[in-house]
Amino acid sequence: MRGNVVDLAIGVIIGAAFSKIVDSLVADIIMPVIGAITGGLDFSNYFLGLSSAVNATSLVDAKKQGAVLAFGNFMTIAVNFIIIAFVLFLIIRAINHLRRNEAAAPEAAPAPAREAVLLEEIRDLLAKK
Repeated sequence: MRGNVVDLAIGVIIGAAFSKIVDSLVADIIMPVIGAITGGLDFSNYFLGLSSAVNATSLVDAKKQGAVLAFGNFMTIAVNFIIIAFVLFLIIRAINHLRRNEAAAPEAAPAPAREAVLLEEIRDLLAKK
């Protein structure tokens, strides 16, 4: 197997796990804070009934009654995406910064061979005569 395929597989697995963490961060921490700031609004229950039969007050009940446009759920998922994209941007930026620093660091010149040092000393002695 080539290294790039394994790296890609590991990236997909870690990305899936990271997605669950971000989902929890948004659902359990960020959206409740936003809801508290806006007066206790719960974004997950924002919906628009697409038929007259929908008269429920919660999204779960409304979906049972008919077609609904769940824009509150979409807002939550959009916040998830923005957070994931921002964190990945920061990670890629840090990796690129490390690569640039690694490439910019000049390598020390190897020490000359003992024979070369002796030949230079002989040359210098001959030049003095």
